[in-house]
Amino acid sequence: MARVSSGLAYPDRFYAAADYAGFGGSPNSSAKGVSSKFSNDAALLLYALYQQATVGPCNIPKPRGWSPVEQSKWTSWSGLGNMASTEAMRLFVKILEEEDPGWYSRASHFVSEPMVDVEMHHNPKVEPVAENGHTKSTLAENDYLSETQDKDVLSEGLGVVNIYDQWVAPPVSGTLPKARYEHGAAVIDDKMYVFGGNHNGRYLNDLQVLDLRNWTWAKVNIQLGNEGPITSCAGHSLIPWGGNKLLSVAGHAKDPPETLQDNSQCLAFIITVKEFDLQTCTWSTLKTCGKPPVSRGGQSVTLVGSILVIFGGQDAKRSHLNDLHILDLESMTWDEMDTLGVPPSPRSDHAAAVHAERYLLIFGGGSHATCFNDLHVFDLQTMEWSRPIQQGEIPSPRAGHASVTIGENWFIVGGGDNKSGVSETVVLNMSTLVWSVVTSVQRGAPLASEGSSLVLSSFSGEDILVSFGGYNGRYNNEVNILKPSHKSTLQSKLMGTSVPDSIAAVQNATNATRDVESELETDQEGKIREIIMDNADSEPMIKKVGETHDHLLTTLKAEKEELELSLNKEKMQTLDLKQELMEAETRNTDLYKELQSVRGQLAAEQSRCFKLEVDVAEFRQKLQMLDTLQKELELLRRQKAASEQAALNAKQRQNGGGGGVWGWLAGTPPTQNVNDS
Repeated sequence: MARVSSGLAYPDRFYAAADYAGFGGSPNSSAKGVSSKFSNDAALLLYALYQQATVGPCNIPKPRGWSPVEQSKWTSWSGLGNMASTEAMRLFVKILEEEDPGWYSRASHFVSEPMVDVEMHHNPKVEPVAENGHTKSTLAENDYLSETQDKDVLSEGLGVVNIYDQWVAPPVSGTLPKARYEHGAAVIDDKMYVFGGNHNGRYLNDLQVLDLRNWTWAKVNIQLGNEGPITSCAGHSLIPWGGNKLLSVAGHAKDPPETLQDNSQCLAFIITVKEFDLQTCTWSTLKTCGKPPVSRGGQSVTLVGSILVIFGGQDAKRSHLNDLHILDLESMTWDEMDTLGVPPSPRSDHAAAVHAERYLLIFGGGSHATCFNDLHVFDLQTMEWSRPIQQGEIPSPRAGHASVTIGENWFIVGGGDNKSGVSETVVLNMSTLVWSVVTSVQRGAPLASEGSSLVLSSFSGEDILVSFGGYNGRYNNEVNILKPSHKSTLQSKLMGTSVPDSIAAVQNATNATRDVESELETDQEGKIREIIMDNADSEPMIKKVGETHDHLLTTLKAEKEELELSLNKEKMQTLDLKQELMEAETRNTDLYKELQSVRGQLAAEQSRCFKLEVDVAEFRQKLQMLDTLQKELELLRRQKAASEQAALNAKQRQNGGGGGVWGWLAGTPPTQNVNDS
């Protein structure tokens, strides 16, 4: 059994922070009211996050009474929507750390550092922790043993590394810097400078230096200038510039950043650029012109010639960004770039690199509880975003990883996702876009951390990667180095040329083979020098290296022939596909013409039908009129007949009074006179 000291993990850290802020210190406690030392906005946000973490989403009705306090509390809580409890805990602690950086030390009377009993060969336990805008994990550290200090890995004295593609810890001396993450690191004259960072929620402003020739730590004695002490910050970027200067760009700061005020009295937080002069050991704030970006942390800053390219990050309102800005270091002018294509989604804690002084690559990053493993490329000449297809062993989603380039190879170390820290060190060949794994570390090792730094240096004439700090459940201040071999840097190139879709890489197989031969010759010379130094009887080993070299060349030539054969097959298939495409286009043209003819005939028939419908409607109206006329005619006939009959009767009555000869002829008996009787 072993006793391992670790930081207070979630959710205990959240409940300790809640108790310190004036809330209940357990899940069953109710809010007692936030301490008056917080601003109203911060107090309302802390209340809402506490309710979200302990109760869940707001499902109570809006208060009806006129109480501004209750109305504001309800609005803040309901505005969080369906935010996860772990995310609310993380944000609660982060806001408290920003408002009161020393809360953890002042709360030590009720916060105890636990001593965890662990089995030295037991599988590590992973507990999710929300930190820095996306979910992390607290890793049990019992699996990370002291074998990284293996004497077989390091030689005598200061330790010239004789093994490739493995992380080792050099024997550093001097006073170690305070453990931290989200710091900045840069190399000038074989010295690694580390500035700022986050330790237990407290932002730092110290500048430490590690001499990479004797592995000795020292603290830089900063001289106070006209501006006073440098502001503590984390999540910034440290860039070497001009041979003897360091530029600290952006980052989260406890003190309010510099502000820009216009005639409309609109106040906006902007990015600041600080410069450290290694000769005078003084900090100064550089004056810039143009339109500076909004202040942020967790962004990427890439040096391309004399221009800094800034992408993404998280602003002071904790909103993630995906804007792109440039700063010309010669004219100190800001400019926001109008881009084409689809940019990456808003994110922070991603990695960025430049290839061929033209292409900006963006990989991974996080947005609250989501991590990414997508790769985006921005063409600095055409100002267009693209998302190429990744090949090889594509890394898992991650955020907070560190990266550095060696030629066309992009090495990425550490980071974390929603479950655990990432233990693999991967490399991307930026010409073929093929990923490969260089090595892996044990779970719980400092290299499986978020917020660490990674720089490129050299030792004994060879490139080395130097990693420092990070957070994986505890804050680290360890240094680890890796010497990449030609195997790791060429593996992705060889894999890339074997993919059928990478036709351009296949067409350049001859040039690639020449490059490989040249690199292998350089590799052979380096290995021969090492063998001569380490072993006087080196002739058998040199012969063996030469045989290996010849075997590799033979293998590469055979692969080249296979690739050329595959290329010819692909060309034949392309010609066949073009022929089929032309035939399909011809058929499509004929069908389109036929369709147009049918459409014309259909239009004519529709017009004819319309005319027929109009004629039918007219005929129906005429039939209705004819029926009416017939009825009127019949009525007139009857009236005529009645009139004729009435006239006849009237005539008869007129003639019926005298009888006489006409009456006799008509058969009417003469009427006798009354007097005759």
